[in-house]
Amino acid sequence: MMRALWTASTGMTAQQLNVDNISNNLANVNTIGYKKSRAEFKDLLYETLERDTIRNGEGKPVSVQVGHGVRTSAITKFFTTGNLEQTSNPYDLAIDGNGFFVVMGPNGEELYTKDGSFKISVDEDTTRLVTSDGYFVQGDMGDIELGMDVKQVMIDEAGIITVKRTDDTLEEIGALTIVTFANPAGLESVGSNFYKATGASGEAVDTENDGSGGKVLQGFLEYSNVQIVEEMVKLIQAQRAYEINSKSIQTADEMLSLANNLRR
Repeated sequence: MMRALWTASTGMTAQQLNVDNISNNLANVNTIGYKKSRAEFKDLLYETLERDTIRNGEGKPVSVQVGHGVRTSAITKFFTTGNLEQTSNPYDLAIDGNGFFVVMGPNGEELYTKDGSFKISVDEDTTRLVTSDGYFVQGDMGDIELGMDVKQVMIDEAGIITVKRTDDTLEEIGALTIVTFANPAGLESVGSNFYKATGASGEAVDTENDGSGGKVLQGFLEYSNVQIVEEMVKLIQAQRAYEINSKSIQTADEMLSLANNLRR
């Protein structure tokens, strides 16, 4: 069986995954806090048909090696800051920097997000800051409780939260927890704009509102960092690479057909 059939099939499989990844980027072009990803590839093992035979400065200087195709080595996320758009909603927050908001997941585990489209949830005698899924946003004192009789919520660039009551009194209730990671590309995506820490990402580092995680912008949202034109160019490249690999399979098939039809 010709090696080209299997080699080209690995190329088609790799480019299919590449298109899947690009499609996901394009599908999330308007997703708040989404970070684009890129598929990366490595070549497979090589079969050495002849080795170099240099002795005393004479002989064949190069070997004869044939590769066996390609494999996907990684899909890497890029955590560059996306477009910041003003909404004027006091519960919309964006981080202009590399920090993440912290929320408490349904199983009591911390989740991390760049999606700051928060809401308030009224629970008997208090109100809390929550995500669209109802998960509690975390601050330096745990769940962020705004209390009752809330007239206005003010959050400064350091994440300090001040509430103006209906009687116009001001009360500082704490601060948002902003964390960073040594290797954010190692975070595990769990859907709904949330990430989990892994051994590759390292533990979350609480910035303690010192500004190292970036500035908190109230009334803004950070949209995805996907560039449509860039993704469309990559899509065309992936499509053409897939097509040329299919041509390699067709060519190998035609060569086998010619060999099968040889007559003495």
